[in-house]
Amino acid sequence: MKTLTALLLWCLLLVLCWPLALLALVLWPLVWLVSLPFRLVGITFSALFAFLHALLMLPARLLGVARSPASA
Repeated sequence: MKTLTALLLWCLLLVLCWPLALLALVLWPLVWLVSLPFRLVGITFSALFAFLHALLMLPARLLGVARSPASA
């Protein structure tokens, strides 16, 4: 559904201002390439924080502390 919405918005932009639509079509891969390192850093930090959370909660899990239903 997200792709269909993006396609419809691009078609609307093509009708209203075709030079801008073509520029967006050409620059989109470049924007994707520039944002790729930031995505990789985000994935790395997310994995690091998940690991730290698991490491800090390990003693509680070993002692058998039950989770509350609100945090599950």
